[in-house]
Amino acid sequence: MYKNIVDLHVHTDNSFDGNHSATFFCEKAELLELRAVAFTDHCEVDQFKGDAEYEKRIFQAFFEVAKVRSAFKGKMIVLNGIELGQPAFDIETAEDIINRYDYDQIIGSVHNLRGGEDFYYMENLTLTQAEDLLKQYFDEIIIMLEWGNFDVLAHLTYPLRYFYSQSNLEIDLSKFDEQINKILELTIEKGIALEINTAALRQPLNKLAPEIDIIKRFREMGGRYVTVGSDAHYAEHLAADIDKAFDAALEAGFECITFFQKRTPMLMKIEKEN
Repeated sequence: MYKNIVDLHVHTDNSFDGNHSATFFCEKAELLELRAVAFTDHCEVDQFKGDAEYEKRIFQAFFEVAKVRSAFKGKMIVLNGIELGQPAFDIETAEDIINRYDYDQIIGSVHNLRGGEDFYYMENLTLTQAEDLLKQYFDEIIIMLEWGNFDVLAHLTYPLRYFYSQSNLEIDLSKFDEQINKILELTIEKGIALEINTAALRQPLNKLAPEIDIIKRFREMGGRYVTVGSDAHYAEHLAADIDKAFDAALEAGFECITFFQKRTPMLMKIEKEN
């Protein structure tokens, strides 16, 4: 077990697929004795203009987290964040969203290709189809990183969750080493943190995103910042398998976990309990 457990990727019921309030999550976090929790509700940038609900959701998300931050002051660090999906598809809108509120942490992610559906919905793919989609996905990650106005690169291997669960496919990532190396180089160059996401440990894939070899490569290339997140959409998943993410960070050579306050990286030493 570790001291100062944190969960830096959590979705409340202000996400379209969330289920519990920020207050309920904080009550759970208090029971678990978490040091910090970051609320990062979804905002899919490519859908923002066509969905009036997003305006309401990001407003509610920010101010509800501000309220629980006050209510739980002294008990834990509560961080106000957002997960921007596909920000490079509409950079003007992404910048507008970022500038509306005083966020601690901006997560950048890609859940779908341009004009396509979330990888979550893709079924019965062939290996060739999946590999072509993954190549396009990594290209989109590179474009997002070249823009770079975010703090954390989320679940780098996101599509693998669904290629496995929906199509029973396992992908040899060594075929994508050139793209992955470019992604890691840009992440380092931009001062962005690489997230160690534990969500797929609760899914049939049963792997960290990314896996330890990529985390190690990131460190060897000069990566400074890693975050950890459960990607919880239910309170019962808060901090799920975070110890395994801490294990991976240590194995890769990181001495600290990073969290962001007012978009400034803060380092917290990884310490095991006696």
